[in-house]
Amino acid sequence: MPTIDLIDDVKINIYNGDHRPPHIHACYENHEVILEIESDNIYAGEIPDDKLKSVFDWLIGNTDWALEVFYTLNPELK
Repeated sequence: MPTIDLIDDVKINIYNGDHRPPHIHACYENHEVILEIESDNIYAGEIPDDKLKSVFDWLIGNTDWALEVFYTLNPELK
């Protein structure tokens, strides 16, 4: 279940077998950014600024759900 949402043409992905810290992958065209769920810090990568703003806005409203999905897919990290 990698893609959990699609916002403003950006795929929001969470993978099983992943690593800490809990994070999402935001993919747009040939760009990808990894954001820490709890802190909104950019862990790696980049996407255009307008798409990044959409992802930040999405994450603000979906933090608890994103954490739930992350730990459902990666229970050994809980």
